[in-house]
Amino acid sequence: MSYQVLARKWRPRKFAELVGQEHVVRALTNALDSGRMHHAYLFTGTRGVGKTTIARIFAKSLNCERGESADPCGECAVCTAVDAGRFVDLLEIDAASNTGVDDVREVIENAQYAPARGRFKVYLVDEVHMLSKPAFNALLKTLEEPPPHVKFLLATTDPQKLPVTVLSRCLRFNLKRLLPDQISGQMRHILGAEHIEYEDPAIVELARAADGSLRDGLSLLDQAIAYGGGSLKADDVRAMLGSVERGQVLGLLNALSAGDGQALLAEATRIASFSPDFGSVLDDLAASLHRIQLIQLVPGYRPESNDGEDSALVGLAEHLTAEDVQLYYQIAIAGRRDLTLAPDTRTGFEMVLLRMLAFRPSDDAVPAASGGQRSAPPQRPAPATPPAPAAAPIPPRSSLAPSHPATTREAAAPRVAEAGGLPDWEALIQRADLRGPLGQLAQNSALRGREGNTLVLALQPTHMHLAVEPMVSQIADRVSEVMGEPIRLRFIGDSQGAVHTPAARAASARSAAQSAAEASIEGDPLVQALKREFGARVVPNSIKPIES
Repeated sequence: MSYQVLARKWRPRKFAELVGQEHVVRALTNALDSGRMHHAYLFTGTRGVGKTTIARIFAKSLNCERGESADPCGECAVCTAVDAGRFVDLLEIDAASNTGVDDVREVIENAQYAPARGRFKVYLVDEVHMLSKPAFNALLKTLEEPPPHVKFLLATTDPQKLPVTVLSRCLRFNLKRLLPDQISGQMRHILGAEHIEYEDPAIVELARAADGSLRDGLSLLDQAIAYGGGSLKADDVRAMLGSVERGQVLGLLNALSAGDGQALLAEATRIASFSPDFGSVLDDLAASLHRIQLIQLVPGYRPESNDGEDSALVGLAEHLTAEDVQLYYQIAIAGRRDLTLAPDTRTGFEMVLLRMLAFRPSDDAVPAASGGQRSAPPQRPAPATPPAPAAAPIPPRSSLAPSHPATTREAAAPRVAEAGGLPDWEALIQRADLRGPLGQLAQNSALRGREGNTLVLALQPTHMHLAVEPMVSQIADRVSEVMGEPIRLRFIGDSQGAVHTPAARAASARSAAQSAAEASIEGDPLVQALKREFGARVVPNSIKPIES
């Protein structure tokens, strides 16, 4: 028999087996037991928290051969068919793949027919926000007045993209991100049932890496078991995740507390020897700073456990000022976001630490922590201030461009065959209301071709670093809305010639208008007479073209 992954094998089959969604389970249980059921339900939440699982359990509850109830038997032909994904009256539609109005029209036409086997025909539409606008419009009438034997169960990770007209016709349930303790508890239960040995710190690491998604956590658990050869050891999990022991972060904090740059760099080098994910190390650093701030500012707060790490955090809370902790936290989370912009992640990580060392609040006043007084930490030596250098002229912008184009996207500049009927990119930008950073990226791009549902956009090589997530996905979502179809974007660097972008055309038009305005003033007879008679001159940069 082939191996079944843990996320599928341990998928809840009853409401009682669900983890962390008690508020949704309670509402649905009461509705099923009282017979007061709505015709359309919307389940929202991040990936892997139980949206489609709840919908399938609800479908079993409606159609179980032993009667409608919140506790389906799980044994009858209907329940086993739903669990196996082959119940004829449960129609699962992946809206990410079936976005068009024709797909929805087929659903609507079939909805009028009675169920073939169960009491209700249940439509489960996953990622419903991916439907096109025409598809939503086609669905609205049926959502408003569905046949009595039809129930709609909609699931989405992005409810903001749903039309208000759809939201108003559904009962909405927001599923929560799971806490690390909830995920780790389920992992321990599964490992015990599977008779797999594990170290508890390994479970803690996996639960944190799951980021609120039980499905992601179980996928990582599968991967870790394979990595460890059938067992689960903390060191193996850290190596797999690219993380380090939380205790190693304390070395960084101790060096920062002492203002010791040499020790700080030594700790960073020691951590780098484990080849970690430096973003995760900054996450751990921010988490430790959060706990230190709680110790400092929340009266009576103490860490739940009494291990060495927590004792060390209490000691750091005594020596760091509250301002220090706030500053370090902000630098850590901002540096985490900017790691991809660094020459390499280790350099970016070290610069974040050095930034913490360089920008530090004054020690003149130390706030009280937990209702008590703390003595001020030792005065840090003030670095000598070198004399200010003479101001150097700022080089032109072109000389500041990097000497090598970015290669993280597609650095080559292949010519893409331009298909007939390409959309007007400038008009698309206006219709999609792309402004701010999104608008800047779009305005500096030129539409070169189309490959299926992918628009190919050209950028100057010096601008390729701008085409990063999540900006690219956000632009694609906006363009998909105005075009009425799912669109992807692919950026290429063009080093073979000028990229004729909306921004370049606008700049050219502004330059032409400016030149025309200056020529008009210079050629004005009155201006020429003033120059002759009184020695007047036109003030540079004072002429502006009339706004149309």
